[in-house]
Amino acid sequence: MQRTLKQRLTPYGFVLPAILLLLIFSLIPIVIALVISFTGLDITGLGDWSQIKFVGFNNFTQLFKDPVFIQSVLNTVYYVVIGVPLVVFLSLTIAILINFGQNKFFSFLRLVFYTPSITNTVAVAVVWTYMYNPNMGLINSMLSKIGISGLQWLNDPSTAKISLIILAVWKAIGLNMLIFLAALQGIPPSLYEAAELDGASWWQRTMHITIPSLSFSIFFVTVTTLIGWFQFFDEPFIMTKGGPLNSTNSVALFVYQNGFQNSNFGYAAAGSFIMFAAIIVATLIQFKIQRRQQGK
Repeated sequence: MQRTLKQRLTPYGFVLPAILLLLIFSLIPIVIALVISFTGLDITGLGDWSQIKFVGFNNFTQLFKDPVFIQSVLNTVYYVVIGVPLVVFLSLTIAILINFGQNKFFSFLRLVFYTPSITNTVAVAVVWTYMYNPNMGLINSMLSKIGISGLQWLNDPSTAKISLIILAVWKAIGLNMLIFLAALQGIPPSLYEAAELDGASWWQRTMHITIPSLSFSIFFVTVTTLIGWFQFFDEPFIMTKGGPLNSTNSVALFVYQNGFQNSNFGYAAAGSFIMFAAIIVATLIQFKIQRRQQGK
């Protein structure tokens, strides 16, 4: 029996609101930003569109001659290379250890590790800024108790990036831990029982049952974490403003500085599209690695 036109259109009606929201708040702004990246749009162009000049690829070529942008790219790569593996590894490790216990103490640990993820980033960053204070901060005070001289955490280019990474990793662990916990609880207990009967140790069960069973969850957490670190913004913006000497500046912060502080919107849009392209490439690489691991 042939379906009527109404029956065929009904599924599209359900997804239409989501498509409209995606179109209005995501796809159309991306296209507009792409057009702006080929112009010299600034504050005068917002008031008088006739002042907007088409500059072609000039914004993109200038970006790769800009030492501040190059430094921001290198900083972002540093954040991604250090931050993403740390978040994935620590989240997975904590999830496995918490899942190992069943009493109320381990349930309380879930709350302890998850709380930073739902805490306001601005409030957390302000608190950690005081903790990193070289003269009266909690961290240097604790180090002095055990005979270690304090560090210039946010004032020294050699330690500033690491300081921000420590905070960002601490804040990101909780949500990813819950994702891993949900996946762990979906693994059939019979697999562990069979392995235990065969004499497999806890480490062998973890490496040959737990980790392979979490392959999709690890892939999902890696991709979302990767995208988040490419867009690393809140911590350097609040705590260091990109300093000292641009040592903590990220591409996202660079885009903000040029777009909203210097009103150089075309230049900022070009920078944002380079970051967008980098995220797409990194995500596609992750998808390719995932397919290869699955033998597809």
